[in-house]
Amino acid sequence: MSIVLHGVSAGKGIAIGRAHLVTRGMHEVPQYDLEPSDIAGETARYEAAVKATRRELEQLRSAIPENAPTELGAFISLHLMLLTDVTLSREPVDIIEEQHINAEWALKLQTDKLAAQFDEIDDAYLRERKQDMLQVVERIHNNLAGQGNELNLDGNLLDDTVLVANDISPADTVYFKEQRIAAFVTDIGGPTSHTAILGRSLNIPSVIGLSNARKLISENEWVIVDGINGVLIINPDELVLNEYRARAREYRARARELNKIKKTAATTEDGVNIELLANIESAEDIKRLNDMGADGVGLFRSEFLYLNRDTMPSEDEQYAVYAQFVKKLKGKNLTIRTVDLGVDKNPRWFGQNATPNGSLNPALGLTGIRLCLAEPVMFRTQMRAILRAAVHGPVKMMWPMITDITELKQCLVHLETAKRQLAERDEPFGEVSVGCMIEIPSAALTVASLLKHIDFISIGTNDLIQYTLSVDRGDDAVSYLYQPGHPAVLKLIQHVIRTANRMGKTVSVCGEMAGDTQFTRLLLGMGLRRFSMNPNNLLAVKDIVLHSNTLELENETARLMRNEDPEKVEKLLKAMNAEEEAV
Repeated sequence: MSIVLHGVSAGKGIAIGRAHLVTRGMHEVPQYDLEPSDIAGETARYEAAVKATRRELEQLRSAIPENAPTELGAFISLHLMLLTDVTLSREPVDIIEEQHINAEWALKLQTDKLAAQFDEIDDAYLRERKQDMLQVVERIHNNLAGQGNELNLDGNLLDDTVLVANDISPADTVYFKEQRIAAFVTDIGGPTSHTAILGRSLNIPSVIGLSNARKLISENEWVIVDGINGVLIINPDELVLNEYRARAREYRARARELNKIKKTAATTEDGVNIELLANIESAEDIKRLNDMGADGVGLFRSEFLYLNRDTMPSEDEQYAVYAQFVKKLKGKNLTIRTVDLGVDKNPRWFGQNATPNGSLNPALGLTGIRLCLAEPVMFRTQMRAILRAAVHGPVKMMWPMITDITELKQCLVHLETAKRQLAERDEPFGEVSVGCMIEIPSAALTVASLLKHIDFISIGTNDLIQYTLSVDRGDDAVSYLYQPGHPAVLKLIQHVIRTANRMGKTVSVCGEMAGDTQFTRLLLGMGLRRFSMNPNNLLAVKDIVLHSNTLELENETARLMRNEDPEKVEKLLKAMNAEEEAV
């Protein structure tokens, strides 16, 4: 009998093959008390396991294949950073010494404590870093037990092998990158986990977060991995196999066709030029951006410079990074969003009193631009670095989570102060275009007053949807209410786009809706001419742009926007996209 499991799509594509079960995970953790005379030896045993784990990760990092995704090295470096953090390198030793218990049990107690802290984080991306921590802990535990950390791959896998695991770490992919693997599936993981990111980067069909696939699948059993829809089919019958073989052929043909338009200008059928930009987080993303033919960077998330470190990044350090980005873009625009930190993603160097404790809802607390304004030294340091980088090419500065004109004016005052400080130092700096994110309803409703003082805006649909509908999409109990196509959300987006166009100011969308092809035609019909997205989505969006007529879409959009029933809006949206598919 066939079994169908639904999970999270990671790497796109379809694979049909034989399952190979990956045996990983920590075995039962022993617990026993120690005599005082044994404490020193036990702490030394733990420290030796940490050192062995460090050597493994360093060797893996040096052995990364040349054709591996650029993210792989960064993820292994993150694991090394987690390993050297005192929470794993030192605190388990303190537990051994204080409680007189064995190293494995001390590590488990510390792991449970850290896991609970990760579970309380609101930000989905940072919450997913719990899996990275657990992967590092597993390596330490296996070294304590004298076990190996390699995947049980025999090197003789067939082309149609599908790896089935509880989880796959970034380090694991070094082992199977050179293997002939058709796909992989895991029991755990979310859309922002490193497993998902690597699945997309490796271009391997993959589905994660399946809960219990590892228990339901037998070795060598036939499975279908549908990485497009996030579906795993166990033991499919011949009818289903034939259907998916046809789908796989269609998908491959579609991918080949999309590759042909990499260098094609994104121009609609009625001659309207559309700007397709990329959202990036690191310098490695720029190569992918250029490969996909993006017009520039619409959103650079600068948080990566501030997290996982013990000190705030200096002005010179930030300048060096931004300048490198500008030079690599070779004249294309770089839009830098100033650091978007908050209660749920505080660097260690913030200290205990940087933000108020006990916030009942961190998303409504001291975060985004509010935190920047509360930390003016940090804010102006980053702005000076951005201004200095602008000497090397076109740079835009964008402020997150602006609520109203008062906050915006404060940002402008800090910007002028930063310029004056550079001038007093005789430090060269360039002019930057300034703008802000529209991700709070109050900013969307009063966008005209904001646009009088800035050059551009970018709509952050992820947070705008969350704040408008009062829904935390990371909460499974209410995530079904997170509806990008809700009439209230669409009306706010349309209002912002129309207002910016009327005032002659640049407007883009940089949230996930920009890269979601079901909304491309609707956004074009609203008057949007600049999309910023994950580079992997760019060609699919471009293809829709090339087959769209903005004049026709404006009429269809007007008809859709007259409806306030979410179900009717959804049907009209499907009809609008059905016309595109019929072309």
